[in-house]
Amino acid sequence: MAKVVTFGELMIRLQPYNYERFVQADHLEFSFGGGEANVAVSLANYGLDAAYVTKLPAHAIGQAAVNSLRRYGVDTSMIVRGGDRVGIYFNEKGASQRGSVCIYDRAHSAIQEASTADFDWDKIFNGVDWFHFTGITPALGPNVVDICREACKAAKAHGVKISCDLNYRGKLWTRQQAREAMTDLCQYVDVCISNEEDAKDVFGIEAEATDIYAGEINHEGYKSVAKQLADKFGFEKVAITLRESHSASDNGWSAMLYD
Repeated sequence: MAKVVTFGELMIRLQPYNYERFVQADHLEFSFGGGEANVAVSLANYGLDAAYVTKLPAHAIGQAAVNSLRRYGVDTSMIVRGGDRVGIYFNEKGASQRGSVCIYDRAHSAIQEASTADFDWDKIFNGVDWFHFTGITPALGPNVVDICREACKAAKAHGVKISCDLNYRGKLWTRQQAREAMTDLCQYVDVCISNEEDAKDVFGIEAEATDIYAGEINHEGYKSVAKQLADKFGFEKVAITLRESHSASDNGWSAMLYD
């Protein structure tokens, strides 16, 4: 069975009940989430051997975060313990024509203040087949870019395949910062995962006859996007998710794989 390692930030998610707005809410639902953690949980649910790597405080909330992954069978043995904070994001779920709202409170979290010395990637990648990260993680700061780079170099040295979801977050860094960091990191990547917004925001690559902000999609145009990404970095495969947004509650989804 293939073993997959994912790396990122596991955060506390606080969300009003049902579709209440922040200004209406008296109570918030408490859970944990994070892009790469969600991938690890999904893979474990599919029966794969999935492990998650991050840094979390050695207190009760940090342990609750670890337990939220262990309950799904995710290997948490390589999670580093230390630091003071678990990052938080507040999520207001959209409805109909009202979009969702996400507010970050993740400054000075344990992973944001981590260093390359915290992670023994040679040990982590022993017996591993695949490594996955997203563009959200290096957006946490230059030190985390360095950690991602060290992880990618070690993965390559161990013959581990690498996938990256570009996942641009404008609340965390600028397009220029993203382009510089991801251009560096993508030289190690075998499989790139993107969507129409991320390809444009990070690398300035876009499909013809498509309005990414109006939800208008020309599926044929994305063959060009995938080819441009593959040609630029030498990716073995490019996966692109396509969303037609009719409202916050009604979206059409499709995907393509370019190889």
